[in-house]
Amino acid sequence: MPATEPIWEVAALVRAVGEALQDGFGAVAVRGELAGFTRAASGHCYFNLRAPEGEAGLRCAMFRRAASLLDFSPRDGQQVELRGRLAIYEPRGELQMIVEAMRPAGEGRLMEQFLRLKAKLQAEGLFDPARRRPVPAFVRRIAVVTSPAAAALRDVLSALARRAPQVEVILCPAAVQGAEAPAQLVRAIAAAGQVEGVELLIVCRGGGSLEDLWAFNDERVVRAIAASAVPVICGVGHETDTTLADFAADLRAPTPTAAAELAAPPREDCLRTLQQLARRLRQRVQARLDGEAQRLDRAALRLSRPADALHAQHRRLALLAQRHAGLPAARLMAERARLERLAQRLTDARRQRQIETARRLELLGARLAALDPQRVLARGYALLEDGQGRPLLSVDGVQAGASVGARLADGRLALQVTEVCPRPAKEKAYPYNEPPSGR
Repeated sequence: MPATEPIWEVAALVRAVGEALQDGFGAVAVRGELAGFTRAASGHCYFNLRAPEGEAGLRCAMFRRAASLLDFSPRDGQQVELRGRLAIYEPRGELQMIVEAMRPAGEGRLMEQFLRLKAKLQAEGLFDPARRRPVPAFVRRIAVVTSPAAAALRDVLSALARRAPQVEVILCPAAVQGAEAPAQLVRAIAAAGQVEGVELLIVCRGGGSLEDLWAFNDERVVRAIAASAVPVICGVGHETDTTLADFAADLRAPTPTAAAELAAPPREDCLRTLQQLARRLRQRVQARLDGEAQRLDRAALRLSRPADALHAQHRRLALLAQRHAGLPAARLMAERARLERLAQRLTDARRQRQIETARRLELLGARLAALDPQRVLARGYALLEDGQGRPLLSVDGVQAGASVGARLADGRLALQVTEVCPRPAKEKAYPYNEPPSGR
């Protein structure tokens, strides 16, 4: 090493590089996709800004004051435009950008793929709520599909051991990140459905960026979850993370731990329920035993005094005999009274019928007497007859010089017709009681 070449201290070199960046670039604006976006409890935001094809990346920090001015909620995969300054993070000597402003510039490549695939699968009905199966309330064996080295597996196992130690857990290992992850997840999901006795499947992994969780947005994985032989609980990422696997699963959990909690109720709750059921069963059995004991006591009491039952039967028989003995006389009296009433009704009806018949005969006699021809003759009328004794009803059959007879009330006259005078057709007929005037 030449003696004239300066030797830098690490801190001084990093500081000098940072100053050179600030002097050389100043304020910059850059566009890219968000990845690994997190908001700390302090309000600061940390994330990576990546090129659309993933060939380059830039670590970014956005402090609380600038983050409070955001008018949207940044998410992984979203394309944004940043304005800020480049700096060196001295503790690690890493290049980073201090972001002073951010605005959305599009959904980004991964988000566009996510939305297109979601629309396609939704149109096929894979996300239809009607096809979701209920999760069994009490399971005995659960299969877990995740990476054996993942913290999500430890979270699930610890939650199940704490809540339901009686549940058996079967691990179906698979990578949860990287190019090989989708194929391994599909094989593991299919294998879990073939394990004997498995009643429920948990597919899980911890949180991460949109790229980290992309295996669970793979179409093959989504279809494998929808076609699973057993119900599936999907617990991928944190509460704010959403994958297509969540939509295809029968139940979504915000975290792997929550997936384990949804898979099995606490053992204490199950024991408490069993104790309540056992207590109710004992009460029902005891009540039934008490009722049967009372029934046996009553039966034994009846059997211990058969003479009382015999006396009661004797009393009942005597009462029936008394009623039977008095029944014919009472029946005879009732029938006699009934016959007397009927005889009286018959007598009254006959008397009434005789009165009505006499009245009708009297009326008919009066009408018959009114029609007697002798009475008509007694009023001064005469009945004319021809030579054979037949009534003359018209002058048409009588000739002048013919002999006719006239029957009166007290005898008969023999008459000779001297003239026949027919009445004109338009001449008014004489009344029966008035003879024609001038004749």
